[in-house]
Amino acid sequence: MKLFSSVNDVTDINALVAEGLELKKNPYAHQHLGKNKTLGLVFLNPSLRTRMSTQKAALNLGMNVMVLNIDKEGWALELRDNVVMNGATVEHIREAAGVMGQYVDILGVRSFPGLTDREEDYTEVIFNKFVEFCGVPVVSLESATRHPLQSLADLITIEELKTRQRPKVVLTWAPHIKPLPQAVPNSFAEWMCKADVDFVIAHPAGYELSTDFTHGATITQSQDEALADADFIYVKNWSAFEPYGQIFGGNEDWMLTNDRLKITNKAKVMHCLPVRRDLELSAEVLDGPSSIVVHEAANRVWAAQAVLKQMLERLQ
Repeated sequence: MKLFSSVNDVTDINALVAEGLELKKNPYAHQHLGKNKTLGLVFLNPSLRTRMSTQKAALNLGMNVMVLNIDKEGWALELRDNVVMNGATVEHIREAAGVMGQYVDILGVRSFPGLTDREEDYTEVIFNKFVEFCGVPVVSLESATRHPLQSLADLITIEELKTRQRPKVVLTWAPHIKPLPQAVPNSFAEWMCKADVDFVIAHPAGYELSTDFTHGATITQSQDEALADADFIYVKNWSAFEPYGQIFGGNEDWMLTNDRLKITNKAKVMHCLPVRRDLELSAEVLDGPSSIVVHEAANRVWAAQAVLKQMLERLQ
């Protein structure tokens, strides 16, 4: 594996999930792979779980880790070619990414969308520039359109905790006070459509995701219809794909509560975190026995470790 940016970079998702679960049982068995190897983690946006879990995964594999919050600690980057840099930007991404590749063996990059220019976001301009110019294997720590490490951890969690062979998995939209990216729901949908699950997406009118990510899913605007007999419920807000980055008033009644869970198959409730309590997801659900959000977050380590292990094996 030279690039991990989506489920399409994975040859066998079942094998990768199994590897994550095996690493959870024996985290330190492959430290020889990372000896004298360095992982660089570059953040253009805030991070808690991605930062800590990926660092821990790398350390479990014997790697050295360097972290750069480039939005605060680095130079302002120029992304455009053929421009005179006489403005606010100080360093071109060609040189910045190229230099990073001289210091690390694997590079992780996190960059959120602007939510103003859909073409720019959905062509992954920033992430792809790093891939093009760094010259080393690259891991997406979340990009404008996807969050594959989160989705892999989600699938590991479902595989680990499922009580029937083909569980019903529901992605349900949740309320929020501001526009959020589509990266997490896009990615979750993309992975679930390739997994052996009965996958349903529920959202109010106007919040349709790009069909590039939802092929094979059942889609409904009735949350109750989706939740009926569900085994896993993935709660997440996202803004509109069209008109891009917009949110609409109302729909506060889409927040998941214990009462809504009564029609499920004792469903386990998931969220990528951070979550706004009693806005996106009720505190009674988060604090109750149905919530597996912390367990899910813990599995971020094994998702990252499985990906890094495959990349390190390629570098041997």
